[in-house]
Amino acid sequence: MSEQDPEFETTGSGAPIYRYEDVEPEPFSLAAGDEEAIAAISAHIEQHVGPISSVFHEIVSDKVHIDVHIVAPNKDFPFYTLVTSGMSDLAMMVPEGAEDVRYAELCVLLPSTWPMPDVGQLGSTFENEDAYWPIGWMKFIARFPHEYRTWLGSGHTIPNGENAAPFASNTKLGCMMLLPSLSLPGEFHELKISEEKTIYFYSLYAIYKEEMHLKMNKGVEALLEKFDEQGISDVLDITRPNVAKKKGFLGLW
Repeated sequence: MSEQDPEFETTGSGAPIYRYEDVEPEPFSLAAGDEEAIAAISAHIEQHVGPISSVFHEIVSDKVHIDVHIVAPNKDFPFYTLVTSGMSDLAMMVPEGAEDVRYAELCVLLPSTWPMPDVGQLGSTFENEDAYWPIGWMKFIARFPHEYRTWLGSGHTIPNGENAAPFASNTKLGCMMLLPSLSLPGEFHELKISEEKTIYFYSLYAIYKEEMHLKMNKGVEALLEKFDEQGISDVLDITRPNVAKKKGFLGLW
């Protein structure tokens, strides 16, 4: 592991899990949003998912200016779709040969029953951490590769601390995994800005600690097979079954 890379363990499929507690982050660097990029990403969201109902704007930004665009549930996508803009303002420090995936943005899919705020009321509603944490993690992960001088891509996982502690008091989920969305159309996954820049959109799948261990030991495909068997999607379900448990006991992966 290099001094600049928070990766500490790779899975059988080569997709890493990151720890960041012992890695020195880059110093604070004030950032402003790229208006052209925001416009392009907004148009991409509205073309493939639906009209943006509100935007969670950052007031002060470090490294990159991260906004979260919210699309309300609609007939094609009956869940909230949250998408970042700003992560792709800077290229990630990818390994040699992976230059085509230097730019990324994130999305989180929340059930239609999620306590989302009214337009202009984001701050007061999201004082409840049990409702806000998916957005907080989107913003953290979107800034992560730029702050820790690394990269993120399909199959990568970031736990909530080394022990993947639960994200909130009402769930035992404690790790985020990046993958292309299963619930959004394939055309949404990529946005070509120029010959030199294509943005890849990854969905954040909230997973359990045991599922993280399964992925680490058996690879991403083994975990996805379990998801498929039990009908697990990328729409967040804070009480969904843990697919890495068998008959009340942890699977020996």
